[in-house]
Amino acid sequence: MRILIVDDCPDNRLPLANLLRGAGYSDLVLAETATEALKLLSWDGPPGAAEAIDVVLMDVIMPGMDGIEACRRIKAHERLRDIPVLMVTGRTGPEDLQDAFAAGAMDYITKPVNAVELLARLRSALALKREMDCRKGREEDLVQLTQKLEEANRALERLSLLDGLTGIANRRYLESFLNREWLRATRSSAPLALILADIDFFKNYNDTYGHQRGDDCLKQVVHALARVLHRPGDLLARYGGEEFLAILPDTDFEGASVVAKALRLAVEDLGIEHGTSLAHDRVTVSIGVAATVPSAAISPEGLIAAADAALYQAKRSGRNCIRLAADGGRPDSPAGQTSEATKTDTAGEREAAEKADVQQLQPH
Repeated sequence: MRILIVDDCPDNRLPLANLLRGAGYSDLVLAETATEALKLLSWDGPPGAAEAIDVVLMDVIMPGMDGIEACRRIKAHERLRDIPVLMVTGRTGPEDLQDAFAAGAMDYITKPVNAVELLARLRSALALKREMDCRKGREEDLVQLTQKLEEANRALERLSLLDGLTGIANRRYLESFLNREWLRATRSSAPLALILADIDFFKNYNDTYGHQRGDDCLKQVVHALARVLHRPGDLLARYGGEEFLAILPDTDFEGASVVAKALRLAVEDLGIEHGTSLAHDRVTVSIGVAATVPSAAISPEGLIAAADAALYQAKRSGRNCIRLAADGGRPDSPAGQTSEATKTDTAGEREAAEKADVQQLQPH
């Protein structure tokens, strides 16, 4: 335990130090003035000095700054206020003692110093300092534990919003995100598009190649879709077992159609063998697209239903193709009706047209 003795008079300071050394307190720091003591305790002093001092024995009457003012400054310092200060004084009047305690002194010792009294009061001060240090240690441990718990809770919250297999957003986060973007688009009269993609004949793939290969296939498809959805504001989420929904804020029908074509080609270009698909010898996706300017007349669920109906039409049309919901799935349009302009051609013509679109693709 380190004790700081502050007294301008060597005839007081040195005998006090000798008394403490004789009682077994060998780690002493001596200061002649209050200013010197504050320098030892403050951040302007030696590194770690403030933490090293456990008790201060401070004379009251000193030239320049007296002990009362020095004690007041110590107690005003956030990192020093827990250090007990014992005032050493020849003044024992009520006003003098009141000033010392008002400044934050823990106790006082009268001059001439009585060894028994000094050591008893010093032991009490050191016991208090140990208890305060333990308390601070417990508080710091509690703060660290609280921070770790908060970090763990945030991590759990993030995990609860992600699909465990693919790592993209799950259905829970999708619904929250869509509702938030729907309200934002309603306020700003901005368009909002949905792209619903389904892996063609995925059950056949699982039955043929096994569920491990099926999981690997899902991960590769997600990676391909995510590469296309490059805007920070877009969201790709797992909608079902092998269904994925892309939410494209500030995107109209035309922009969503271009993105949908890029998504379809990205999956086909993976070249994942699919020997039991009736659509292609590689893994492919069918896609439904819906877009609208959100308003009170249509709900997010209505737009999802329109994209789902368009996806159903894509499946009925032979799969590995794209269908657009008529008028973006507006409530005054037949649900799931597809635009004649998108009921495309032969597979070869469709592939050539879509590859040309992808080559001209600009950030949507």
